[in-house]
Amino acid sequence: MERCGTLRMRIVHYLPVIEHHVTPLHIISGEARVHTEAQAGPLYRVVGSPLSISCNVSGFASAISRKEFEFRIKKPENPKFEINIISTNDQEFGYAIYTQRVRSGGINLKHVTPNSVFFEIQRLEKVDEGEYDCSVINQQLVYDGTYSAKTTVKVIDNSLSVSSPASTSLSYYEGDALTLTCQASSNTVQHTHLSLAWFLHKDGEDNAQPIISLDRDFTLIPGPGFEERYQAGLIRLDKMGEAMYKLNMAQLELSDQGRIYCQAQEWIQDPDHSWYNIAQKDAEETFVNVKAREVVPDTSSLVVRISAQSSTLQEGQELSLFCSVDAQNLQQRFFSLAWLRESVELARIGPTGILSVGPEYSGRVKEGELRAARIGDRDYHLILQPVRTEDQGEFFCRAWHHDRGQDGGFLQGASQDSKSQLVSISATESGLSVEMQNSVSINEGEGLKLTCKVRGVNGQLSVTWQRKSTSTSMAKFNSVISLSQEGVLEKAGEFMSRKVKATRPATDTFTLELDKVSPSDSGVYQCAVSEWKINSKTNSQSKTATVTVAPTDSFVKVHLISRNNVVTVGENVQLMCRIKGPRMPVTLTWSLQRDALTLDNILTLYSDGAISWSGEQHRYQLKVENKQNEVIYYLLINGASHREEGIYQCRVSVFFENVHKKLPPSNPLAVLVQNPESKLHLSITPALIGNINTEIEMKCSVISEPSASSRYAITWLLQQQAENKTIVSSDQDALVTFGPQVPLSHRQRISMRRTKGPSFEFRIRQAMISDNGLYVCEVVEWQQDPHGEWYHFSPVSKTTELTVIEPANDLSLDKKEQQLTVKEGDEVELKCNIISGASSSFFYNVTWLYNGHDSSATNALVQFDHTGLLSYPENQELSGLQGRLRLFRPTQGSFYLGIQRAHVGDGGTYQCQVEQYQLDHEEKKLSIVKEIKELNVSRSQDFTIPCHISKQSSSESKFQVTWFWQKETETEQHPIFTTYRNSTLQDRFRKGDQLRFGHPLPNLFSLTVLKPSPVDSGLYFCEVEEWLPSLSHGWMKVAVDTSGYLTVNVYAEGDANAVSETECKSVIWMGILIATAICSLLVILLLVLKIGRSKVTRGKQSGQSLWTEQLPLSTKPSAEN
Repeated sequence: MERCGTLRMRIVHYLPVIEHHVTPLHIISGEARVHTEAQAGPLYRVVGSPLSISCNVSGFASAISRKEFEFRIKKPENPKFEINIISTNDQEFGYAIYTQRVRSGGINLKHVTPNSVFFEIQRLEKVDEGEYDCSVINQQLVYDGTYSAKTTVKVIDNSLSVSSPASTSLSYYEGDALTLTCQASSNTVQHTHLSLAWFLHKDGEDNAQPIISLDRDFTLIPGPGFEERYQAGLIRLDKMGEAMYKLNMAQLELSDQGRIYCQAQEWIQDPDHSWYNIAQKDAEETFVNVKAREVVPDTSSLVVRISAQSSTLQEGQELSLFCSVDAQNLQQRFFSLAWLRESVELARIGPTGILSVGPEYSGRVKEGELRAARIGDRDYHLILQPVRTEDQGEFFCRAWHHDRGQDGGFLQGASQDSKSQLVSISATESGLSVEMQNSVSINEGEGLKLTCKVRGVNGQLSVTWQRKSTSTSMAKFNSVISLSQEGVLEKAGEFMSRKVKATRPATDTFTLELDKVSPSDSGVYQCAVSEWKINSKTNSQSKTATVTVAPTDSFVKVHLISRNNVVTVGENVQLMCRIKGPRMPVTLTWSLQRDALTLDNILTLYSDGAISWSGEQHRYQLKVENKQNEVIYYLLINGASHREEGIYQCRVSVFFENVHKKLPPSNPLAVLVQNPESKLHLSITPALIGNINTEIEMKCSVISEPSASSRYAITWLLQQQAENKTIVSSDQDALVTFGPQVPLSHRQRISMRRTKGPSFEFRIRQAMISDNGLYVCEVVEWQQDPHGEWYHFSPVSKTTELTVIEPANDLSLDKKEQQLTVKEGDEVELKCNIISGASSSFFYNVTWLYNGHDSSATNALVQFDHTGLLSYPENQELSGLQGRLRLFRPTQGSFYLGIQRAHVGDGGTYQCQVEQYQLDHEEKKLSIVKEIKELNVSRSQDFTIPCHISKQSSSESKFQVTWFWQKETETEQHPIFTTYRNSTLQDRFRKGDQLRFGHPLPNLFSLTVLKPSPVDSGLYFCEVEEWLPSLSHGWMKVAVDTSGYLTVNVYAEGDANAVSETECKSVIWMGILIATAICSLLVILLLVLKIGRSKVTRGKQSGQSLWTEQLPLSTKPSAEN
């Protein structure tokens, strides 16, 4: 840490000098009598906005007689040419380019008084820019004054942008907090101000009422009825940054329900100093539904409600059903909800928000007649339009609570139903009905024709033909073809290539024709007829028919075999397609599937002998062999490459009764093409030692003889703690990519290039301690097969080790004392320079200190820490000065402090204090106490699993601790409890009532298992993740470590005898040891007493103490001595 020299500053107070300049005003008699005035310009208005210009005249002999006015314009492209626009005296005054707009009222000129008019353009266009001239017609014989006035108008683009990211519908309960944001900005070059207001438009009211607004002078104004809540701090409007406006309503009331939106206005100051609203835009409305809160007494109970917007409907109208779920801790729980009519499920929204539809209503979803969504934490909405008479009945909602299992799946709990909602649907006057035959049987290859009869037609009709399979009970209707009320025909995607028609041969008849059907066309077909009035669907009826397509007799069998389907690149492959059965003309197709999504045809051999090649013909040969009961078709692959690798099939269709009937394809047969053995050999730079923040270079070279066509793909990997991390890769085409684990901030330090040899150089700039480790150069050789296709060999790798060491630190600041004297109101610049040790490899924590003239204390004024966070230490006396500070860094080693509008009280001594931080924060110093213990406990004894952090990388570290349990007979480790770095706790084993978490010290965590059972026996340990904050990457995980094992054996009461037997043996051995120790002590005591007596006897003769050593001790002399 370094401090620079002091800077003393004195603020000199100067009184401003004010000079007065007097301009004489001369009043001259005999001035002009008539004076015409128009609104002063230039006026800036936006495209599409209205324009109004006032014009008045004075000085005429009669003030009450009506004066006639005319307006003209001179446009910028031709400023000398005047174009007539409009006149109060002559309707034919305007030129042709303005005639239409004048006649339609888009441009008008109206008298306000006999001597004044307003010129108005309802919607400005770009061509309306120019100099407008307002002239008054002089009906007197003499001219005395000015009879015209000019106003310049500039038409600019409307750059006002207003948007609100909120959902179009939100649902809350009374007392909840509402936060909405709105972005408003303008790109207008001229100086403008923005105002913004939030409005509430209640249902049934004509006008929206303002909630709160921020006017163009940055004044907050609460709307009528919201004043008290604004004064209480319950309603706020905050401007966040340049363009973000946030509305906060702390406690919603039932009266707040309605459509809420924000409105922005752009204001410009005209030359007469008045403010004019040039643009106004509203953001999209957000419907806020506020419901009365119902308290749920039990945390496990659900309250489910249903409501209908209208329960009495006619056919064709919209049925809108709202369902809500209420429970405690609602946001932390998962629910699914279904709408049901009687026992028929219409739709369901799962715990992850995915919509599923019941079979009976699947077709109506395709037609857009049924929609359902979750519109809030509690609320769900279903819309069905148009409704049919069969839709009526009792509707109710059913909700389930879901728990998430260990595998991430959901476990469904008990259901809870709402009350039923009766919905009545009456038939419309049209009486539309549909009739169709119930079942149809047809042979494969023939044409299907279905007829649908309608009765009671009243309006235009459209028809949609749909189909669903009968193979599954949950099948849904899918569209086949539709015919709109205007006669527009639309095929579904899967039928685009087929001959399918929908016609209306008669007024009451619709037909569906499908050519050459196959067994896959079997199913239930539905004719859905809809009635339309004025582009609105009013009614819909449908009928279904079951269609069965009989397949071709299965007397033709197809089988595919090969004697050599695993080959090396360049070898030949032979496939045989055996067709057993009676002789008949067949069409055979060979196909190849290289991946799950791609199926390629190689060739097709038609029944007349013609061949159609779809693949590359030169790679294949075809041969046919006829036998008595079968025909064998051979497909030969000459010089196989990886391109021919994949799954082959032969597909056969029988030409029977002038129809090709497809048979099931043959069995799939995989052809595998292997690479030859690699002969690649590498060399790599030996182990390296480099300084931190320097450039490190490693080279990996091919030392074997390369092939003329060889290409190489190279991957550099870093091995740390037995984990391989991909750093950078270059494919065979030299396309370089970084590994997914390499952060963006590190990628700019890493580069790779190829040189002759070939050699592959890997460079690390600004090396860090965290770059230490084993670096692996992995090379994959690519060569061309006989067809010119590229294939690769197995990878070959070499490893080297890099050690990065840290250089000495030589940070030094310029400590030269500076004296500054400035004027009050001036801007002050204080400099703090690093004279040595400045480097982009370091972070700096810079603190500016201040000691005023009248104070002996030195206070921190502003701090810019090493993570880039700027902070102002709280000090009431310095708050005014802190608000005028500006901290900037013109160079790597300079930190300047600017003081804006210096005050006299700012004088004093300023110092800067600099702390240097190493660029590499990723050194992992985490260490957990690894104590191994074993416990035997009973059911009634609790046991604690400690987790003690003995060493950490930084004082700013945060920890995520997870405890694991493992059965002694198994290898799988089960997480049981986690405490995250934000103090969130998670019971991973669903034993919350049996676990107790403790955190008594910053580096000590514990988990106690209460009243364990024998199944809780096993190995326990904790795993700690260390996280550190980073300016560019947020929180980063820097280290992981685990504790030692705690082996716990929980014995049941029935095992007490076994335990007692063990304990009994232990007690016997303990008794023997104690008896031996007591005997030894008695022997020692007797010896000491015997020796003592003998020495006492001799002591009377010699006078020596029993406890002195062989050399007597000298005592310290007393004060008297």
